[in-house]
Amino acid sequence: MSNCLLSGPIDFSLSDLESLSVVRLDNNNFSDPFPDFFADFRNLTILRLTSCGLVGKFPAKILQIPSLEILDLSNNKLLEGEIPDFPQNHYSMQTLLLTDTNFSGKLPSSLGNLGNLSRIELSRCNFSGTIPRSLENLAQLNYLDFSSNNLIGPIPSLGLSKSLVHLDLSYNQLAGDIPAQWGSFQKLEYVDLRHNSFNGSIPPSLFSIPTLQKIQLSFNQLKGPAPEFSNASSSILDTLDLSSNHLEGPVPRSIFEVRTLKVLVLSSNRFNGTVQLNWIQALQNLTTLDLSYNNLTVDASGNNNSTLSSIYPQFGILNLASSNLSQFPELGNQSRLTRLDLSGNNINGVVPRWILETTTIYHLNLSHNNLVDFQVPISLPNLGVLDMHHNKLEGEIPIIQSSFSMIYVSNNRLSGAIPASICNASYLQVLDLSNNTLTGTIPSCLMENIGTLAVLNLRGNKVHGSIPDTFQASCSLQTLDLSLNQLNGRVPKSLSNCTALEVLDLGNNMIDDVFPCLLKNNSSLRVLILRNNLFHGSTGCPHLPGTWQKLQIVDLAFNNFSGPLNGQCLATWQAMMVGDGNETHNHLKYEPFKLTQLYYQDSITVTSKGLEMELVKVLTVFTSVDFSSNNFDGPIPAAVGQLNALYILNFSHNGFTGQIPAVFGNISQLESLDLSDNKLSGEIPQELTELTFLSFVNLSNNNLLGKIPTGRQFLTFDNTSYQGNPGLCGSPLMKSCSDSNTPPPSGRKQGSGQQSLDWEFIIPGIGFGAAAATVMAPLIFSKKATRWCDDHIDRILMVLLPLCGFRYYTSNDWRRVQPEDMTEEYNTDLDDDDEEEEESYDEFGGRYCVYCTKLDMTRKMAIHDPKCSCHHLSRPVSTFSSPFSSTTTL
Repeated sequence: MSNCLLSGPIDFSLSDLESLSVVRLDNNNFSDPFPDFFADFRNLTILRLTSCGLVGKFPAKILQIPSLEILDLSNNKLLEGEIPDFPQNHYSMQTLLLTDTNFSGKLPSSLGNLGNLSRIELSRCNFSGTIPRSLENLAQLNYLDFSSNNLIGPIPSLGLSKSLVHLDLSYNQLAGDIPAQWGSFQKLEYVDLRHNSFNGSIPPSLFSIPTLQKIQLSFNQLKGPAPEFSNASSSILDTLDLSSNHLEGPVPRSIFEVRTLKVLVLSSNRFNGTVQLNWIQALQNLTTLDLSYNNLTVDASGNNNSTLSSIYPQFGILNLASSNLSQFPELGNQSRLTRLDLSGNNINGVVPRWILETTTIYHLNLSHNNLVDFQVPISLPNLGVLDMHHNKLEGEIPIIQSSFSMIYVSNNRLSGAIPASICNASYLQVLDLSNNTLTGTIPSCLMENIGTLAVLNLRGNKVHGSIPDTFQASCSLQTLDLSLNQLNGRVPKSLSNCTALEVLDLGNNMIDDVFPCLLKNNSSLRVLILRNNLFHGSTGCPHLPGTWQKLQIVDLAFNNFSGPLNGQCLATWQAMMVGDGNETHNHLKYEPFKLTQLYYQDSITVTSKGLEMELVKVLTVFTSVDFSSNNFDGPIPAAVGQLNALYILNFSHNGFTGQIPAVFGNISQLESLDLSDNKLSGEIPQELTELTFLSFVNLSNNNLLGKIPTGRQFLTFDNTSYQGNPGLCGSPLMKSCSDSNTPPPSGRKQGSGQQSLDWEFIIPGIGFGAAAATVMAPLIFSKKATRWCDDHIDRILMVLLPLCGFRYYTSNDWRRVQPEDMTEEYNTDLDDDDEEEEESYDEFGGRYCVYCTKLDMTRKMAIHDPKCSCHHLSRPVSTFSSPFSSTTTL
């Protein structure tokens, strides 16, 4: 009863037909759980339920029916279930098809008990875990497809499956080495291991299978050289895809001897050496060639003869991006070419005629070269994507054809006005004319006639006038970048029709308007840049709902905004509070064709750490707020502290007052903080030292006071971060902090306004102090104890010091002088030292005596040594002397 348009639940009356052996109900619409009474059909051999809209959980007992040979549940995407355990010697099951269902769980090792299993397809399910090694026992297996699951671990050897024809394990998380032994698979035709994490090298035996037709190993981590083909001339391989790995060395020459090749993709590896383009002439069946993004040099000099161009195969796709090409290959008479990518090379001159006359081309990418013009006007009726950005094209914009869907001609030298003919492209989705020298006004028809336009980028030109107020209700714009032009007037009210808008950049123009509250109902907005215009007024929007939940970059710098900041508005920016874990991509981009690799990547300019930088990829996790150089006043809202996922915060050059909110310590991801040139007061919160990612701080030119916090990142900032705050002190400033102006650490809590005492440390300290006082007091205040101590010290020193070459005299050999006599003698020596230097030399016959003293422990008199030795003194050769220099000895 296949294809009978049946609907509703399966009638229970079928349960009476217990002798049924074949049930085919595929391609109906039951939209109901499958009844479990089928498990009682002991004679059932075939059950086909493909595309029946089944839901719920499929009865596991049905898979265990001893007589069941074929079970096909594929394409029931809401059907759940698990594969049960099978008993040993379960030889009946031959075909198990669960593709495009919601079956999940681990694959049981008892799959190896299905001795006659020849075909198993579990593609696009939710299975996890490892592939059971018991599959090695399936000698009859010829078709295995486990693609697009969550399987991990290595591949079992499958050594007994000598009849294997088809092996597809792509789009999983499998890892380890690819098994080395493939010689026993003499019937294998298809191997697909794409999009896994295999490492190691490619086993040479894989390239030696005589029956193999397709090898797809792309997007892994394979390394080493690619193997040579041992049987290249007899190989029937038609597809070889080794792209996006870490393969290196020269491209095997034998690859260009496999005459049956149709698809050869070696891009995004580390291949080096030179590939002669005329090697391709031997591959007459080749339709796709991709050698892009390696370290290769593709030499096209051998095919300049137009008579040889007909020898080349008829390409459908030819990608030679970043291949060190120095000239265009001569490939005339291409009647099937749809995609040509020669970007990122060193090609000079003009685009040749043969390209512009290949009418089948849909995607033409010649970007990042040194091209200046087209040899003949563009007349390609099927051309949809034209990418010529980063060249040296001059003059006016080429004629725009109605077939165009994406136009990239940024970063050239184009001039003149934007032609109205551009509006003839009624299916245009991306128009990027940025960074040229275009003039004139923006054609209003761009907003009126093109309902499909998703990206409009006119950044960095000389376009003037106002922005046309002609955005239609059907507006599908996602990116509007009109920055770095000479636009004036106001933000058009009809822009509110563009509810899908994600990026709005109007920076560096002369737009004179208030804050664009007209966008308050846009829930998609991620980037809002209005910097360096004439915007004015407050930023508060009346009745603003919490709709800007995805906003991640806000730049209002260099305008005339005024008044206090609205903390309630800031509190709605949820993308700056937590990371958006539901993002499919890690950066903003527009994908017009979901099944291809074509996409438009947004880029903006932000100010970070005092420097402007261009973000060529706007990461969905990157967050920035720049309100600098306006007239904002009042306190900084504490709601800013809720933006704990913020990377850059710049409130400099405003009139903010009050203290720096301590809740800034909650912005755990903050890397750059600029609050300079405001009227902030109070102390720098100690909580800021908790910001471990902080690498730039500027708090200069405020009214801050107290000690600068120390610790962690604050130890790395220099004095320029704090200058212009007379009340600040401490490192790195030269001004030290006195006890009176040293604030208590704000990070330590105090109870009831009083400082608590830590008795755990105070009590042991008192104990040690009392014990020390008990020992030292008799020594200090008792003369008898003092003499006893001196005698014992003298005895020790008399023994030890001579061993080191010093002399020592006991206090009994010294004379005592009253302190006043010593002082008088010392002062007299200081006064007369300079004047009598020469006289002293003559008087003492070139000798000097060392003034030797020892301080008595009672501190009442100095002791002088009458036996101090005299030494010969040579006449000084320098007139320099210091009254503070002296010599002492023991």
